[in-house]
Amino acid sequence: MFEQAYVTAAVCGPSRAGILTGRYQQRFGYEENNVPGYMDNNTCLSDDDMGLPLEQKTIGNYMKELGYATGYFGKWHMGNADCFHPTKRGFDVFHDFRGDARSYYDYNSENPNYRHEDWLEHGYGQYAESEKYLTHELADQTIEFIEKNQEQPFFAFLSFNAVHTPMEPEEELLKEFPQLSGNRQNLAAMALSMDIACGKVLVKLKELGLDDNTIVIYTNDNGGPSDTNSSDNSPLSGTKANHLEGGIRVPFIIKWAGVIKPNGVYKYPISTLDILPTCVNAAGRKSEGIVALDGVDLIPFLLARNKNRPHHTLYWKKENRAAIRDGDWKLLRFPDRPAELYDLSKDISEVNNQAAEQPEIVK
Repeated sequence: MFEQAYVTAAVCGPSRAGILTGRYQQRFGYEENNVPGYMDNNTCLSDDDMGLPLEQKTIGNYMKELGYATGYFGKWHMGNADCFHPTKRGFDVFHDFRGDARSYYDYNSENPNYRHEDWLEHGYGQYAESEKYLTHELADQTIEFIEKNQEQPFFAFLSFNAVHTPMEPEEELLKEFPQLSGNRQNLAAMALSMDIACGKVLVKLKELGLDDNTIVIYTNDNGGPSDTNSSDNSPLSGTKANHLEGGIRVPFIIKWAGVIKPNGVYKYPISTLDILPTCVNAAGRKSEGIVALDGVDLIPFLLARNKNRPHHTLYWKKENRAAIRDGDWKLLRFPDRPAELYDLSKDISEVNNQAAEQPEIVK
């Protein structure tokens, strides 16, 4: 378990671009907006056609080159147009939806939907809704992929949309949380559904005898949006869409039986940028040879072969708002007020602004 894991953006689109490429998304024009309208260097022209630039290689591309079967299941959000489709970005298999959010229940005459990017897709351009609750549909599609590829190396990217809005829990799970009400109860039930779905995938790996030879990574793409889904980021300040710790620090767990010691805790800051080089190295390629990666292979750090920090400095930017973490100092830059400075080794809640006492560090 990682105590200080960060995403590259406080909203999901740019954050996913960083996860998929191992590079800060600002390097290729994907600023911290979900639909960056100023991206005009792609083959597609309208705002809706903007997405992850076609010249950027994804983790799917790298794993496929290493002989892995690759599958992507769930929320894509890297461009709705066909040219950005996951099956054209390194993934052999794609199931579910291209957009940012959709209903957890099937679209029908009683639950209509007119955005094609939210329809459930099975392959390329093959649409079919499922009668299953969407969280379980994603897990089941992932399990089917694992079963089909159990005799060869495989890479599965399971991208739950839970616990994103709309707040649509499985009704029978609400009773598990009688002490809660409203959206907080909905959130708890939706989180439980996701927990059950994760468990189904882990159980299947064990049933197939693959759990001792499979790396499992669990993380998120941004902090909790407490204003829309009643999430609670405490003791962190802030929420999704801002650069306080509550917007960019996320859960992160790695399991690799026989390599990483169970029940360990890693205390230095890491980034979701590190997923790509960690997986690529584990699959047999030296990620140091990949030009312009910003992530690092985490395994030497977890095995104490390298006792330094994986990242001494981390960066975030959205238009003229920004943040830098250098060691344990974190500076936040705002468009409408002076910068703020926090010592995260003593103040993870970011309540004691040290900018006036540390002008040289601010500078």
